Amino acid sequence: MRALQQQLINRGFRVENNTVTPTTRACLFNSFNFNHQRLLRIKKHRTTCKLIHRVDGPISVYRGYDDGTDSLIDQVNNTLADVTVFQSRYSLAMSKKIGMSLRQPHVIIPNSPDPTIFHARGREEFDQNRKIRLVSTAWSDNPNKGLEIYKWLDRNLDWTKYEYIFIGRIKAELENITHIQPTDSPTIASHLRKSDIFITASRNDPCSNSLLEALACGLPAVYLDSGGHRELVKEAGIAFVQPGDIPDQLLEISNNYKTFQSKISLASIDEITQQYLDVMEIEHG
Repeated sequence: MRALQQQLINRGFRVENNTVTPTTRACLFNSFNFNHQRLLRIKKHRTTCKLIHRVDGPISVYRGYDDGTDSLIDQVNNTLADVTVFQSRYSLAMSKKIGMSLRQPHVIIPNSPDPTIFHARGREEFDQNRKIRLVSTAWSDNPNKGLEIYKWLDRNLDWTKYEYIFIGRIKAELENITHIQPTDSPTIASHLRKSDIFITASRNDPCSNSLLEALACGLPAVYLDSGGHRELVKEAGIAFVQPGDIPDQLLEISNNYKTFQSKISLASIDEITQQYLDVMEIEHG
């Protein structure tokens, strides 16, 4: 969202935060983290302001428990939204599956990392004559982020072939994987550009920013076949179902590294920005 905001500013738009003025043409609000009643008052008095609701999840599936958040999102959406933006086809399909009736039209617009931070320029070249460098990142220590799979990898990978860093939060004492505490985006990007293959074991993740950031930095991915991962990676990696699949997949990517890396294909933040402007029906700043 920050990258989108900066891109809009670069195009000459005035971007307001948590306020709407008489000249506001569109309002983009995210999930449930905003003042619903305030936006409802705006809707009643500002019929020319198009209201775009960006959702992900479903939250209950992603978190692994239902605390009523999805019902709140559904209610707010049907009360306020003119258009619903999903971050992946998975998110749309799963929302329908659990009975959410989010307002149409439904538009799918994935995320895109900030290209001034997450890019492949200056990355270290892959070299099979050294240990293969693996990396994972995660902000949340929710077990659905892949706890048991990362623990399995820590116990079972061939450490004569690999070195591995995990950046973020995890409720585990890792013996062979180097654990780096959460840090800022530029530092994460630097670690990604020094690594070879990204591993993500998160479950039911609708549009993983961690995975997008790794791909943007030039890393093929080994990923749990869950959530929206397959939509993001496409042919630039291999999906696994069981952790025992991973060693062979790492070997396959290592043996065909340039081919997998060449398949990385992400929408740019400029393309994503244009998709949002199209939804907002805005042509000029």
